[in-house]
Amino acid sequence: MRNKSPEARHHRLIYLLSVAQRRLQRWMAAQPLREVTPAQAGLLFILGKQDGALIGEVGAALDLGPAGISGLVDRSAAAGLVERRADRADGRAWRVWLTPKGRSVLAQAKTEAAAVNAALTEGFTSAEIDIVARWLTSIQDKFPREPSQDTTRDPED
Repeated sequence: MRNKSPEARHHRLIYLLSVAQRRLQRWMAAQPLREVTPAQAGLLFILGKQDGALIGEVGAALDLGPAGISGLVDRSAAAGLVERRADRADGRAWRVWLTPKGRSVLAQAKTEAAAVNAALTEGFTSAEIDIVARWLTSIQDKFPREPSQDTTRDPED
């Protein structure tokens, strides 16, 4: 169900989404006293729900490829937030575990995320935020991580 009305074509959604994402990331990165980057916080959030997850599972949850998740885990391990351990059942696989420092930083990251989410939703009703969340989630389905070979589709349709 696409909105093909003339008004929908003038919202410049690609531009607005791109600018919003860049501004939010820059703002978050510039916050003083942050112990972790937004990407590291995402890793901690995943492990907070599933400590000891396979590195590939964590990468998929964060929408990162093998090189991206490997680098993120390496940087987080160097910061003392996580540790890598070989999987007991499959020596080729690696699992990622929170360290005590990682658990402490996770608690702080949850508090910070709650404050950012409050700022993001300020001035909007719960129903409006539900629609925005549904729309943003739908983007993941409409534009999968591995794009299809169909390059003729207009993303503004």
